[in-house]
Amino acid sequence: MRLYSLLSIAVLVALSYCNPATQQPEVISVNGKMTPSEMGTTLIHEHILVDFIGADSVGYHRWDRDSVIAQTLPFLVDAKKRGVNTFIDCTPAYLGRDPWLLQELSELSGLTIITNTGYYGAVGNKYLPEHAFTETAEQLATRWIDEFQNGIEGSGVKPGFIKISVNSDVPLSTVDQKLVRAAAITHLATGMTIASHTGPALPALEEIALLKAEGVDPSAFIWVHAQIETDFTYYNKAYDLGAWISLDGVVWDVEEHLKRLIYCKKNGLLDKVLISHDAGWYSPGELNGGDFKAFTAIFDELIPLLKQNDFSEKDIDQLLRVNPARAFAINVKAAN
Repeated sequence: MRLYSLLSIAVLVALSYCNPATQQPEVISVNGKMTPSEMGTTLIHEHILVDFIGADSVGYHRWDRDSVIAQTLPFLVDAKKRGVNTFIDCTPAYLGRDPWLLQELSELSGLTIITNTGYYGAVGNKYLPEHAFTETAEQLATRWIDEFQNGIEGSGVKPGFIKISVNSDVPLSTVDQKLVRAAAITHLATGMTIASHTGPALPALEEIALLKAEGVDPSAFIWVHAQIETDFTYYNKAYDLGAWISLDGVVWDVEEHLKRLIYCKKNGLLDKVLISHDAGWYSPGELNGGDFKAFTAIFDELIPLLKQNDFSEKDIDQLLRVNPARAFAINVKAAN
């Protein structure tokens, strides 16, 4: 395991009083704590608002919350009508994360909404703030841990997981490696799960190796956008390591996700698989927020196809209720 700096150790000690490893697992939504069993049917990777303008220009001035609510609330209500209880919003800081917006939409829709901390390094670092290039992993982790402890930007809303992102090239760049190490430090201090927008298998496996070197068990890691990998046997490798395999683009290609889920079922992997739409989202600067995609394809299209292919109600429950509760429960998972 890599030796932490004195700063990192100080952070861990200072926060040891709230280390979830000594408590029952919990989940943190924009409205506070709950037990994992209260999550119910969960969409684990969705977006209400995303602003692709870049970290140097993004800000709350880019959207009007009342307009965003008017455009997005009906889609959340539609998801609620289909039995969704919990909605995990994966929009990170500097890409349009808005804790006040999420809290208001949670109250209006009746959905539990969970937000995140962390930074998004993909797309050539376009969405990283300047300090991400100059600060150490320990300094970045200090920022993310502070959001967990004190809330995001004075909103009082606390993150329920860590969202990072890396580029698809291997080996990972120095900046991407730093984001992974910062996520590792943050996990060990808070117990929040690490969801990393990754895509292909090779960078995912490198992330897992980095996390293990930092003392984090792979069960704390979600391989986001695993549906991009064309060699399904890598799912077996990730499973054997203990990582979560997240197939996040159902709304974009239902049939392709069906194919991958059939493979996972046949190979006994379903207890580590997560699914979601990667749908939405309100786009600032576009007329009426752009072309918003609904959060309904899993229920209206995918589940009927799963049932036609011998997926039981227990299998579907595993994907939408059991696995999300296990994956997002806040609990420190240290490597052996």
